[in-house]
Amino acid sequence: MSTFRCDIVSAEEEIFHGEAELLVATGEIGELGIAPKHAPLITRLKPGKVVVTLPGGEQLDFAVSGGILEVQPTVVTVLADTAVRAQDIDEAAVRAAKEEAERVLAGRSEQMDVAEAQAKLAETMAQLQALERLRKNMKH
Repeated sequence: MSTFRCDIVSAEEEIFHGEAELLVATGEIGELGIAPKHAPLITRLKPGKVVVTLPGGEQLDFAVSGGILEVQPTVVTVLADTAVRAQDIDEAAVRAAKEEAERVLAGRSEQMDVAEAQAKLAETMAQLQALERLRKNMKH
């Protein structure tokens, strides 16, 4: 099967660089599946998952807080605000951040404003969903 080069980068670091058969991401208008020879495209990503299928079928699961997806003829790039591999997520820290964001949204805290809390909540939900997908995949 043919492949494309895939790069996933955040402001801090390169998260993934390699060959891929398929990339699935959550765009503003819904889920996108990018295969080799996909038409060029640039779109915004919502907080959510990015799943990269490697040659041979192994899948890598990432959680992104949003960003840009750029598809070129031979390269697909995810420019994420933040991105983390599911296996690298610190569940306790994510759950604490989720609870803090929920407290702010409920009006019980002055630590961050509502927009920041909504963004943090979306990011933490994406990370927790990535952990759940990772656990399901490990059971199979």
